[in-house]
Formats: sequence, C-alpha cells, structure tokens
Amino acid sequence: MGFGPHLTLDLYGCSKKKIMDREFIRGILHNLPDFIGMHKISEPMVSHFAGNPLGNEESFDKGGISAFVLIAESHITIHTFAAQGFVSIDIFSCKDFDVGKAEKFLVEAFEAKKAETNFFTRGKEFPRDTVLAKPIVAGERKDITKKRK
Repeated sequence: MGFGPHLTLDLYGCSKKKIMDREFIRGILHNLPDFIGMHKISEPMVSHFAGNPLGNEESFDKGGISAFVLIAESHITIHTFAAQGFVSIDIFSCKDFDVGKAEKFLVEAFEAKKAETNFFTRGKEFPRDTVLAKPIVAGERKDITKKRK
C-alpha cells in the first residue's frame, strides 16, 4: 500500500512566456489541487530567481521561477528554467490521484513539446494503521541506551 504516490514531470520545449509568468504559475498551483481532488492548506508561494548566483559564466541556471503549494495530502512544486524552456514538477500525495489527468493538464498548460514522467510509491513499508506500525518501528529502532553505558 505505502504512504502515497509521487509524480514527477519534466517538461521540455515549454512556452518561455508562460514559464516566466508568476501569475500564470500561481494560477496553476491555485487550481491544480482541486482539479485532481486535493485540498490546498496554503496559498501558492511563487518566487522569481534571477539565476547565476555565483557569477559563473558556465552556470546552466539562467533564472526562472520556483513555486509550491502545500496541500493537506502533501505538496506540489514547480521549478522553471527560462533559457531552456524546461519545467520540473512534483506532485506528492498521501492519497491516490489521477496521474494521467494531472499530466495532461500540465503538459497542455505549459505547451510542452515533450514530457518525461516518473511515478512511484513513497513509503512502501509505511503502514497507515498504528497498530501495524508499532512492531515495524520497534524493529527498526536501535536501543541507544545500551550504547551509552
């Protein structure tokens, strides 16, 4: 069963205008949770990054936007890289959601020409039942009091 699903999307060839539009990205993070059956517990936080903080001419990061929204189920993050037309998105949740619906929405929204999708279950041994969790946790923890003597 596990703790929950984690979807990562790497979107290539995205609209450079959209990936630098703070209000557009804020709107994505405002609407996406409800669209996939999640519940926002914070307003979206959107920050612009000018890039190249060390003055390194070879830096791949020429600036973009980093943004997130906390959801009752966990979080959604978006990182954009303007010069490359690249967007990296994570949706982590403690409950199932329609991965295909989320992917289609985001690919279309950012006008991506290519999408790389990764999906996996986090916390595969995390039991949701605390009675089941007790022996697992007890078995994983070491008695540190024995080491102190």
